[in-house]
Amino acid sequence: MRIPFTRNVRLAAVAAATALSLTGLSACGGSSGSGGDAKSLEMWTFKQSHVGALRDAAAEFKKQTGITVKVEAYTPDDAYTTKVQSAAKTGDLPDVLEVHSDGEDRTLGAAGILSDLSGDFKGDWAGRIQQSVQQSGLVTAQRFKDSQPTTAKDHGIKEGQRFSVPLTVGTFGIVYANKKMLAEAGINKAPADWEEFLAALKATKAKNGTTGGLALGLKVQSTGLNWVLQPLAFSQLGQSAYESLFGKDKNADFASPNGLKVLGMYNALTPYWMPGAQTLTIDQADQAFAQGKAAFDVGGTFTLAFLQQNGMKPDDVLAFGLPSPKDGAIPHRALGPLALTGLSLTATSEKPDNAKKWMEFLSQQKVAAQFAKAASDVPATELGADAATVLGPTLSALVDSFKGTPRTTYDPSRGNEFRAPGYEQDDAGAILADLTPLRQQSVEATAKKLRELNASYWAAAQ
Repeated sequence: MRIPFTRNVRLAAVAAATALSLTGLSACGGSSGSGGDAKSLEMWTFKQSHVGALRDAAAEFKKQTGITVKVEAYTPDDAYTTKVQSAAKTGDLPDVLEVHSDGEDRTLGAAGILSDLSGDFKGDWAGRIQQSVQQSGLVTAQRFKDSQPTTAKDHGIKEGQRFSVPLTVGTFGIVYANKKMLAEAGINKAPADWEEFLAALKATKAKNGTTGGLALGLKVQSTGLNWVLQPLAFSQLGQSAYESLFGKDKNADFASPNGLKVLGMYNALTPYWMPGAQTLTIDQADQAFAQGKAAFDVGGTFTLAFLQQNGMKPDDVLAFGLPSPKDGAIPHRALGPLALTGLSLTATSEKPDNAKKWMEFLSQQKVAAQFAKAASDVPATELGADAATVLGPTLSALVDSFKGTPRTTYDPSRGNEFRAPGYEQDDAGAILADLTPLRQQSVEATAKKLRELNASYWAAAQ
């Protein structure tokens, strides 16, 4: 799966990066691609790994309702966006679209392609969705405010509208380890803390110098920062001191003792990167891991399905959240989930009631659990106490990474509240890459550059 990214730190807008400008593009009238049969629907997705699971759900849906759902995938993401744009112009949109959450949905909604679901997503339907992502798809006051510039891709949306309902959730900072390589190095369990993680890397690297290391798509500049350094720093320092790394106070920023500490911890990974890690895209890094070119891979919950598509079985890997430092402020940190994909009703659907029945059906606990197992992905539906039994050990480990209190959970969607306006994570990521794996800068020089970068953003914001 290609991971959506923006240069800006606001992960809530990730989908907008893949949604080309749809300004001025509105859905034409006429029938959808599913024709005039009142007992049939059409749904499009951009995730190939979801197709089988959705078709299985559609078969059960037909048994219960008599309504047929035809599911089609168009990949990669850019091709999907183009397909939707073209269909919107010709009036050939399906009834239901799977969309990137909190970005693409609003862009399509602003263009008149999607229907407002604010009056439908409530009661039992909303109650089945994990509380942390229930507002995904909703035009909140802040999202409405952000849409006000005429240059915004979602300009024209209104506060209170809802253009998608959550389907899948996930988070970054998930480590996948090759069980066979671990066993060869004498390791049979997930590292309990950062120190054990480094020791495991050292052991697998010592066992095999060329394939025992760590894969991460560092060609995407933000990954090292966003997926490793930030959750590591949060664990080491606690939320307040972590957020101060990005502030104006030189006594607490990246060049402070706290900053130097976490940069030094991050730099401890330097001996263990797989060869050429800095040149790999996210997909290439995941593929390298699946091909046995690295013992460890850092990704997200969504990576499991991609690994499966590339020949690894869930039982082949050990999955766990990036370990926290043993003596840090939060030694048992959780990773907060984000809504990743949602379901949207197109404005041209001639069967909106049946389409909404299908969307709500997918949120049912039993259906969502079966979807999760078939797609190797984490559903937005709260699966309850039996989730571990239903999902199996690998998917359960991913879900377990979400479990924490507000104080102990690193929330990757939290970004603009404590950073300078206009902050771009790729700029900081590029500075980090010079530290590791490129070894072109020391910890101290990196800290100074990050301080200067932060200061430039704060100065520009005045």
